[in-house]
Amino acid sequence: MATSRGKATTKLTNDALAFLTERHLAMLTTLRSDNSPHVVAVGFTFDPKTHIARVITTGGSQKAINAHERGVAVLSQVDGARWLSLEGKSTVSTETDAVRDAELRYAQRYRTPRVNPRRVVIEVRVERVLGSSDLLDRSGGE
Repeated sequence: MATSRGKATTKLTNDALAFLTERHLAMLTTLRSDNSPHVVAVGFTFDPKTHIARVITTGGSQKAINAHERGVAVLSQVDGARWLSLEGKSTVSTETDAVRDAELRYAQRYRTPRVNPRRVVIEVRVERVLGSSDLLDRSGGE
């Protein structure tokens, strides 16, 4: 999952994958135009097959602007001593199918989101994972 010069260096354990389906909020960090961090609480979903994390939000929100303009984001989820940070390149989609897919994923993890005709989806293509040792497999083997 995480890469260092193209080689996988970190894999999520089964416990980590379960942790990413439990109902926890996370902190989304994006960068403002002056490169200072913008950090907000969000709900998110993670697809272990594609390594894409998704956040639904209103178009024009600061997090959507930052994710689009700066192109990087980190999602950090913590519960006691367990924690994960998912880092990667971010894009923002207004495509109806992508937004609907993200809403359905969100509903599975949290609840059905309120109606929002201005909704967009921030997609983070996870390139690096940091976390508590029990959630990561650093063996390096495929």
